[in-house]
Amino acid sequence: MSEQKPATGGERYVPYAERKGNESIVYFSRDLSAAGLRKLYARVSAFIAGRVAIKLHTGEKYGPNIIPHEWVRELVKNDLPDAAIVETNTFYEGDRDTTEKHRETLKVNGWDFCPVDITDSDGTCWLPVRGGKWFSQMSVGKTLPSYDSLVVLTHFKGHTMGGFGGSNKNIGIGCADGKVGKKMIHQAEGSDDMWSIAEEELMERICESTKATVDHFGKRICFVNVMRNMSVDCDCAGCLAEQVVTPNVGILASTDIVALDQACVDLIYALNDRDGAALRERIETRHGHRQLSYMQELGMGNRKYLLLDTDRGDMRIAPADAVRGVKPFVELPIVAERRRQAQEALAALENS
Repeated sequence: MSEQKPATGGERYVPYAERKGNESIVYFSRDLSAAGLRKLYARVSAFIAGRVAIKLHTGEKYGPNIIPHEWVRELVKNDLPDAAIVETNTFYEGDRDTTEKHRETLKVNGWDFCPVDITDSDGTCWLPVRGGKWFSQMSVGKTLPSYDSLVVLTHFKGHTMGGFGGSNKNIGIGCADGKVGKKMIHQAEGSDDMWSIAEEELMERICESTKATVDHFGKRICFVNVMRNMSVDCDCAGCLAEQVVTPNVGILASTDIVALDQACVDLIYALNDRDGAALRERIETRHGHRQLSYMQELGMGNRKYLLLDTDRGDMRIAPADAVRGVKPFVELPIVAERRRQAQEALAALENS
């Protein structure tokens, strides 16, 4: 498959009127709280049954922007009492590149209220990629297929290489195992550069990895994106993430991964120039829109959707309605101080 070439145009935002296909349902709430998370999950959880895995980004140590663990604890306690959080080790060196370090980081960040399965801690397995041009199979954590259902709980934000990190990134990179699957996505064959694959090719590889997991779970999968503390950097950056300048928006959920990530991107583009510029620039310069177009090409869902406002009786709204009245983001002093300390420590290390 090495003769394959990526598409182009991933830097361009496609307006709703230019999109083709059917419309899926995406639910929206402004309620950024444990109650809001539970409400949105309830709207998309009809087929979640059996042994349930919750895929989320548990973050580097003290990461200030991850989904609050208190919210997830309430969801598990009330709605998913027998579920386990699933994660994989990282490709890069950090707080989570080995299982031992990963376990310590989980404790620091408060993910100790339910089982956490680091699925590649004891090996890997392969899932088929149907219709892919880069992969015919993807390496994931060995224990992932032992679950019957998957709840994809995502902190929507920017991403250093992907442009944005939504449900697609959460699964595509987050379910791929740390040493084989993630290398397949990020590093070109024969290259010494861990991050040698970028722009449209990277987006396509992430999507094909996601498709392997989505196809495996079939109807027993649902997606929830939390649009809060949206730095242009991923939660992998921890305290070194760029300061958040994008307003908090709300929570969205769907059983269609494409519609959900597209709706979140549309909400970013519906923000005014001051509030939306940073994330829009990050998405466009990394050619991140290719995530959305390629997922649709792979048959993973629709880029058109009905956005239903659950705060107002499921009234259909436009993205502009969803972001109307959002308040400018204000960084908490303790978060600013942690970020400053982390940046100073990194600078000292680089200069030593």
